[in-house]
Amino acid sequence: MADVDQGSVLPSETSPLILDGLNATDSNGTDAVNATVAKFVATPEGTALAYGSLVFMALLPIFFGALRSVNCGKSKVAGENGCDYEYRNSSDMPETITGRDAARFPIIASCTLFGLYLFFKIFSQEYINLLLSMYFFVLGILALSHTMSPFMNRIFPANIPIKQYQLLFTQGSGETKEEIVNYEFDTKDMICLVISTVVGVWYILKKHWIANNLFGLAFALNGVELLHLNNVSTGCILLGGLFVYDVFWVFGTNVMVTVAKSFEAPIKLVFPQDLFEKGLGANQFAMLGLGDIVIPGIFIALLLRFDVSLKKNTRTYFYTSFLAYIFGLGMTIWVMHTFKHAQPALLYLVPACIGFPVVVALLKGELTEMFSYESSEEVLPHTPRLTHYPTVSGSPASLANSMQSSSSPRRRRNNPPM
Repeated sequence: MADVDQGSVLPSETSPLILDGLNATDSNGTDAVNATVAKFVATPEGTALAYGSLVFMALLPIFFGALRSVNCGKSKVAGENGCDYEYRNSSDMPETITGRDAARFPIIASCTLFGLYLFFKIFSQEYINLLLSMYFFVLGILALSHTMSPFMNRIFPANIPIKQYQLLFTQGSGETKEEIVNYEFDTKDMICLVISTVVGVWYILKKHWIANNLFGLAFALNGVELLHLNNVSTGCILLGGLFVYDVFWVFGTNVMVTVAKSFEAPIKLVFPQDLFEKGLGANQFAMLGLGDIVIPGIFIALLLRFDVSLKKNTRTYFYTSFLAYIFGLGMTIWVMHTFKHAQPALLYLVPACIGFPVVVALLKGELTEMFSYESSEEVLPHTPRLTHYPTVSGSPASLANSMQSSSSPRRRRNNPPM
């Protein structure tokens, strides 16, 4: 997945420190021949703040996404086990990644990455990013709306009436009538949608790093919550394959770094290293790809569900893998800062996230139970299998998927009393 990079500049923004003096003219109106180019050097404080913020932001979707994957996966009746809502539309339900899916994932990801690289080399970057911006504008609004929905359930005033709505498209008439789209939502969903749209317009107009991060966090949390590995072996296959993928595309070629810096879309978290100097207008960024959050995150979420299945009222494997992720990401940042080169984060995250829990399982004598655990049976007996890449709840692809799942039972969201 995308690498960790230092001192990058968003493609839509130009650093004045880099171009300082290039447009200078002398008193006769002629171009200055001795223009100077100053390279930005981050202060230790700015660097520490940027790295610390990236780590903190990466932990948020993993922690809360894992909890939501358990709570809302276990409940079969609205309100059970503290779950605020159930999946009202079949396209919003979690999807299971099998061993076959995991084996194909690195190949599909490689083809997608190289295809984007060729597009950026052949076609105008401006037009490609315009199309991508419009697509992720819609995708981000729906993903952020879905992310905010449980919080809206908690804070929504009880004295305000909640109206139910249904978006229904059918084809034919009489006995031949067939549902094409059947999507249910309510007043709270509409409020979330309005707030998300404001963020989306802000992102489209300004490409501001805060708006980018809001969308990025929403994508990551949705991914961790709704993409479920069916067992630990599948997780090892997926992480192992993407380990090779990440190392090859970062160290073997310049494709990963080129696409990451050219791709104007919220597929990475960024934080400025010059925040102290320029405030919210800062434009020298450190970045972390969403893949380096979601891929380890779904494995950590699987281990949390395994903890729940043990019925020991402990979260040993979840906390072990969570701390392993912090260790691996810290190692990535340290190596990158030491050698001044973009690093494939999965090079450090995969051994840590797999190795630490396996060692703990060996010490506790639970290695057999860990590898025989089936998430789809213990927690989600009716979870649909993953059939497309990537999937984000609320996305156009998700909505399209609901067209082919109209016969699946829809689950209504609970409106708990305040």
